[in-house]
Amino acid sequence: MTATEASDQAPTSMNNRQILQAMSGLMAGMFVAILAGTVVANALPRIIADLGGSQSAYTWVVTSELLAMTATVPLWGKLSDLYNKKLLLQLSLGMFVVGSLLAGFSQGIELLIFSRVMQGIGAGGLTALAQVVMAAIIPPRRLGKYAGIFGAVFAVGTVAGPLVGGVMVDTSWLGWRWCFFIGVPFALLAIALLQRTLHLPTVRRDVKIDYLGAFLIVAGVSAILIWTSLAGNQFDWASWQTAVLTGGGALLLVAAVSVEARVPEPIIPLDIFRNRTVTLTTIASLLVGVAMFGGTVFLSQYFQIALGKSPTVAGLMGLPMILGLLVASTIAGQIISATGKWKIYLVAGGVIMTAGLALLATIDANTGFGLLSLYMAILGIGVGLLMQNLVLAAQNDVPAAELGAATSVLSFFRSMGGTIGTSVLGAILANRVASEMAKSLGTGGEAAGGSSHAVPDMTTLPAPMREIVENAYGLATAELFLVATPFAALALLAVVFIKEKPLKTTSGMERLAEEAKQAVADGDKPSSPTPVS
Repeated sequence: MTATEASDQAPTSMNNRQILQAMSGLMAGMFVAILAGTVVANALPRIIADLGGSQSAYTWVVTSELLAMTATVPLWGKLSDLYNKKLLLQLSLGMFVVGSLLAGFSQGIELLIFSRVMQGIGAGGLTALAQVVMAAIIPPRRLGKYAGIFGAVFAVGTVAGPLVGGVMVDTSWLGWRWCFFIGVPFALLAIALLQRTLHLPTVRRDVKIDYLGAFLIVAGVSAILIWTSLAGNQFDWASWQTAVLTGGGALLLVAAVSVEARVPEPIIPLDIFRNRTVTLTTIASLLVGVAMFGGTVFLSQYFQIALGKSPTVAGLMGLPMILGLLVASTIAGQIISATGKWKIYLVAGGVIMTAGLALLATIDANTGFGLLSLYMAILGIGVGLLMQNLVLAAQNDVPAAELGAATSVLSFFRSMGGTIGTSVLGAILANRVASEMAKSLGTGGEAAGGSSHAVPDMTTLPAPMREIVENAYGLATAELFLVATPFAALALLAVVFIKEKPLKTTSGMERLAEEAKQAVADGDKPSSPTPVS
């Protein structure tokens, strides 16, 4: 292939209308992924009761999807560097549809858990590939302009999910099964929109998939995540199960690193971490996952138990944080696209997120909604400035051929941080609740349903006991934010050391063609991008 041919095959830049059309399928797919994780939140107690599941089953229905999503994100990212991205997106949506149908028709808890794993694998593909495709069609300098659209989809899915789930459970002619069925038409619509609007080049080259590395990564990460999900609940932190899961997981990951360092096509290219920007944004993403997801996932429980709100009202009370995130990411994205300056927003996001978590560490059962809304909005603004722009910084500083790997690594570590943070902080909450109730009752709090394995039904408690439980959950939730605050401060420290570089003005497709042309000039055999509709 000559330099002239490479130039002829170089894709032209897409205009705003073409980008918005291509993004329509991505937005529908992302909405499906977000909805899957949030719509069952208020329905799970009814689901577990109907299927005769235990508290352990309740935990696995929640964690199985998250485990599958987290563990498979780097695999999807690597595949996106090797195969056609549109087909991979459609495959992930197809897996999500199958998982959703299986979940909706489940007659037993085992099939439900299996179906959630399939949903998680599909959601992992959507999580990794949506941002990879955006980087492929939109130059980094223009990317911020469109980040707000995805922020809006994220906000709608996050807010609407619990509300829709609650309504379906309470509607006699629908029921909890529709919590799973509702995502199917959106997924099918996304597949059709992607087929019609998204046109990307695929790379035709000899490929060797690192199956051993993929297995070791998935097995090692799953062992660690299963430990953090179940330790302190199903078994003690200091136990033989902990030793087996942590020791086995560590050995598997060491073996994975050894394999990845030697194979020609690693799932996670270790060389990518020689890039200072990728390394620092990865560390920051992990810490943001711990601080943000670990700290905020228990807010709904705080609203319902400590403040005595209904599930529907609890869903609405989260709006200030979502709106803060949406407004901050949209405005910052527009300014970044106009000026090309981005580091100041990362630093500001780290400072504001740390401040928001520190303020939320002062709440209790008597905190007014106005003050609580202000604190949540501050946290949302910090996360909105930080989370998406970490991905932008990394994507801007890697070769086009490594966009998928870099993006999936950040998504993987952010999701893993969230899983670990949620599990560890959940154990802290359970222990603090039991401790506070023991102080008030002179027992372990079992009489009020305050054990570390059960959530009390506030409607069945007498007024004096309800006040004790509310106070315990208020203090315990504040402690979670106090523990999460140092992680946000460490994320800020990592961000400070990121070196700001000018945003590229060419898309991933254009950069890939340029790199192929340069390879021809250097006498190497390039990968030729071939359009696939």
